[in-house]
Amino acid sequence: MTDHVYFFNNGVHRDAYKFLGSKKTVVNDQTGYLFSVWAPNAYNVFLTGDFNHWDRTQMERLEGGVWSVFVANATPGQCYKYGIDHGNGYIEYKMDPFGYRFEIAPKDATIIEDLPDFNWTDGQWMSRRERVNKFEQPLNIYEVHATSWKQHPDGRYYTLTELADSLIPYVKEMGYTHIELMPIMDHPLEASWGYQITGYYGLSGRMGRFSELKYFVNLAHENGIGVFLDWVPGHFCRNAYALAYFDGTPTFEYQDVNRATNVGWGTLNFDLGKTQVHSFLISNAMFWLKEFHIDGIRVDAVSNMIFLDFDQGPWTPNIYGGNENLEGIGFLRKLNQTVHEEFPGVYMMAEESSNREHITGSLEIPDSLGFDYKWNMGWMNDTLRFFELPPYERPKNLQLITFVFMYQYKERYILPYSHDEVVHGKHSLLGKIHGTRYEQFSTLRLMQGYMAAQPGKVLNFMGNELGQYLEWRYYSELEWIDLTREYNSEYQQFVKDVNHFVLEHKAMHQLDHEEAGLRVLEADTYDDGYLTLIRQGKQPRDFVIVACNFENKWQNNTPIGVPYKGQYQVALDSDEAKYGGQRTEEHPIYKTKEGPQNGEPFMIELDLPPLSVIYLQPKRVYGVNK
Repeated sequence: MTDHVYFFNNGVHRDAYKFLGSKKTVVNDQTGYLFSVWAPNAYNVFLTGDFNHWDRTQMERLEGGVWSVFVANATPGQCYKYGIDHGNGYIEYKMDPFGYRFEIAPKDATIIEDLPDFNWTDGQWMSRRERVNKFEQPLNIYEVHATSWKQHPDGRYYTLTELADSLIPYVKEMGYTHIELMPIMDHPLEASWGYQITGYYGLSGRMGRFSELKYFVNLAHENGIGVFLDWVPGHFCRNAYALAYFDGTPTFEYQDVNRATNVGWGTLNFDLGKTQVHSFLISNAMFWLKEFHIDGIRVDAVSNMIFLDFDQGPWTPNIYGGNENLEGIGFLRKLNQTVHEEFPGVYMMAEESSNREHITGSLEIPDSLGFDYKWNMGWMNDTLRFFELPPYERPKNLQLITFVFMYQYKERYILPYSHDEVVHGKHSLLGKIHGTRYEQFSTLRLMQGYMAAQPGKVLNFMGNELGQYLEWRYYSELEWIDLTREYNSEYQQFVKDVNHFVLEHKAMHQLDHEEAGLRVLEADTYDDGYLTLIRQGKQPRDFVIVACNFENKWQNNTPIGVPYKGQYQVALDSDEAKYGGQRTEEHPIYKTKEGPQNGEPFMIELDLPPLSVIYLQPKRVYGVNK
């Protein structure tokens, strides 16, 4: 125990969950549980629970601020709390910060639980994960809120086992590569969507048990699907029975009230300069990665962790008088270094909304945070603003679409249409779009086809692929009934085909982060409103020509530059009747014409339907073998 406490207090413990919390132990030939909790400034700490009839059992203070006691008759399933004596006659009862299971709110006790044994059968997946170049792989993420994807007819939530058996085949069929679960850690209020956590080492009881999460991940891996977790290491729920002022003093939060208080979210910010908090949070990341074979972590609200003035209200400058949270930056660098040392194939992703550079990239760069990917919030905002415009206003606002080319390779990006964009009166994707229902769905197909063609990995929130009209509601399942309505199932089929196209064509994902992977052909059509580009793979012949028509009019005889003489064919057209469009006949084979166009030596002419996207590939071309 002494070594564990030392490493924990010095901020270098990566597995603190293995000694803190309730752990099955044998003492003097008696099997029971050793309870250990970090409460450095407590006057006294008691243990109370089912095993002592909710009386108070004195805990022993060890060096380093840890309190411990062995209970011989404690058994799994029993509830307990820590009684924190403030030394003034007041005892406050707390959950276990390292508890594995908790009562469902409004109850608030910790439940004794062991990590379950599990027969993992995902060895092939895990081995490949560490061998491949993860940046060259397709990454098409399906973001899921676990309790509202589907529900039982009587409104009961699916357990994770039930969810796995339904969701994973669907995700595989639809052509997504990864499921990203919104926070599944224990949280008292469903309306927080999981972003106000009380139990960082526990699974929300509404979703099931640890064994079910292992089943979920294992089944996903067996089907070639990765699993990401949304994680909130910047701030935590301020409910008094949880982490807030745990030992009666600022324990997990900052001493400075300005830094501790998160006004906007009504939470408390972790003290990211405190070494014990480093051990708590980094061990927590390791917990999910090691024990549950998680493939990546999406770190929520990174801007709140690196800027002292991100929140509303007063703020305290750093030691240099600036607004950067130096401790937060140091913590994130340490987090990413630790994860990549132990799991180089795991993805670390930042939800970060500022224009600060070097969110991603090597830690050898002094101010780099070391993430693998950053959510491109600027692209998302510009793109949605663009598609919310009436079609006739889009040409003169084309820079909303093309501005991304100015900073395309400053970071490694994920392009998100996330849950945040379809709530709080923002409307669903369908509800954002002007026009008739036919025009709305034509635009939805265009949005998805354009996003898939834009360099960067892709994330879509559940329901985006259905074309549902209602906003997402955390308390009810998706509007699956919409698939019986006109254009919805056809749109879903288009999303499926686009997803599989990206999976099957290296040009659409292999060089996402290299300039060689993109050639913009025409991006200045401020009268007509179309965009043409080429996505390129490593092999010269591995390329896809993309043409997007953002206007609600035909663009006839549109000249498009191509790199080789010969014949080109349409690989995907969002205007086909099977997707809800108007084209019923086959496309012709397009033959090149002499003369340079868009910086390419040859050209073809293409008729672009209104509100459409077309992908073309070489059929028979000359001057290239591979």
